[in-house]
Amino acid sequence: MSVKPGVDLPETSQESVAGKAPSFNRDRSRTGILLVLPAAAVVSVFLLVPIGEAIYYSMTNWNGLSAQWEGPSTYVTMFKDPLFWRVLENNAVLLLAVPVTLMCGVTLAALLNEHVWGWRIFRAAIIVPTAVSWVVLGVVGIQAFAQNGMLNSMLGSLGLHFLEHNWLGSPLSALTAVAITFVYSLVGVNTLIFVTGMATIDPSVYEAARLDGATWWQSFTKLTVPLLKRYFVFTFVITAISAFSALFSLIFTMTSGGPNYGTTTIEFFIYQQAFGTGAFGTGALLGIVLLVILSSVSLMQLRLMSRSE
Repeated sequence: MSVKPGVDLPETSQESVAGKAPSFNRDRSRTGILLVLPAAAVVSVFLLVPIGEAIYYSMTNWNGLSAQWEGPSTYVTMFKDPLFWRVLENNAVLLLAVPVTLMCGVTLAALLNEHVWGWRIFRAAIIVPTAVSWVVLGVVGIQAFAQNGMLNSMLGSLGLHFLEHNWLGSPLSALTAVAITFVYSLVGVNTLIFVTGMATIDPSVYEAARLDGATWWQSFTKLTVPLLKRYFVFTFVITAISAFSALFSLIFTMTSGGPNYGTTTIEFFIYQQAFGTGAFGTGALLGIVLLVILSSVSLMQLRLMSRSE
């Protein structure tokens, strides 16, 4: 029934419309639930059930064939293990590379956005690491930081022989080498994200700043960086998650977690415990710890995104 503007509905019509609204909302809710049920079933089977099994096996002494229940004491034992905290410390050190990755990405994006001389060549060179696997990047890292690698060769050619070092031979320098390779591998991705963000900024904002006498640096720090806040949050979260869950192939190729657990992250520690020593229960426990850490990072992302809005 069509109603002309300015004409009041009769009381009976108003009651019928008001009566139909709750019924329509209920039907829409039922339809939404029915549409969500298949996806919820898939998530339950392939996500929630394995997580529940991992929680159970994390409290057992499981060798892959038989499991002996031990209870929550397995977590107490793990948290008292100095090696566990050593592994978390390695992850914390790698997190220090996250701000470096972001700063390199936004700086390169700003230069590419200005179309500096040769920017197309630089853009291709920056994107190359994103197109290859972590194994290839690990091989590149070995060629760069080994005893007879490119870094020592460069230092020798500059007459700095006293700085030559087996960068993969000691825990601290090996972890630093992994962190540098990690930064190199993600700079391209972050640069692309920041370039995309800069393309959404209205050019008239910069024109108004130039008319007011702002320099390029002032425009970058006072306009570009604040307007890219959401992109900073996004790149920070995906880079932090990568530091916890995406470095297995890189570490396996470059250092195999050594020397002396110097480059072992919690992700690699899961592999060592489960498939190296056969302690699958411990591996499941470490997997739950990693799940809690990544869930916390994701929740932090949601909170930061809501604040930026």
